[in-house]
Amino acid sequence: MNKRNYQKELDALIERNTREGIRPRLLLHVCCAVCASYVLEYLAPHFDITIAYYNPNITEESEYRYRYSELRRYVAEAGLSGSVHFTEVDYDPEAFLTLTEGREEEREGGARCALCFRQRLEYTARLCRDGGYDCFATTLTISPLKNAVTLNTIGEQLAEEYGVSYLCSDFKKKEGYKRSIELSKQYHLYRQNYCGCLYSKKEAESRTQTTG
Repeated sequence: MNKRNYQKELDALIERNTREGIRPRLLLHVCCAVCASYVLEYLAPHFDITIAYYNPNITEESEYRYRYSELRRYVAEAGLSGSVHFTEVDYDPEAFLTLTEGREEEREGGARCALCFRQRLEYTARLCRDGGYDCFATTLTISPLKNAVTLNTIGEQLAEEYGVSYLCSDFKKKEGYKRSIELSKQYHLYRQNYCGCLYSKKEAESRTQTTG
């Protein structure tokens, strides 16, 4: 079986929509301003975007609020406020802690992370269905540390389960990740050094102590 080129698929979809004069309503799960920067730059010309900032994995509320404020600042300063909107979501760190109970010692990138991805994408899929959006997607695939195959597999499963459409992506392709770093520097965006949960923070602190 040939390996799917998710970014090529998305480019083809955008080209077809443009040719047919279609501008879908996209519900976009966003994890932070850094990851959103390039993704919004790439998608905003082709979709009416509503952001769902659903990240219960960010277990420190001050961190959660600061990342959200940076996201809203980027949207405003990048001149995207007219085409990119926000929907209210729950902040429920207990949901993540309950989900990952017993998995505290697992390393980043394993089964615990896959559960976290599914939790966040399932919430977005439900919002997509209930809000009547045309499709949903996530910015998570822009990270070199996130497995696009895992994320897209989960997204497609949830799309079938909830009767909605999911946009597969691999936003790190076509130098998307590099562009996100450039935009982060341009807008002086806060770049966190861990995913958000207390487990990833612990690993990040451990790395710092090892190399410090």
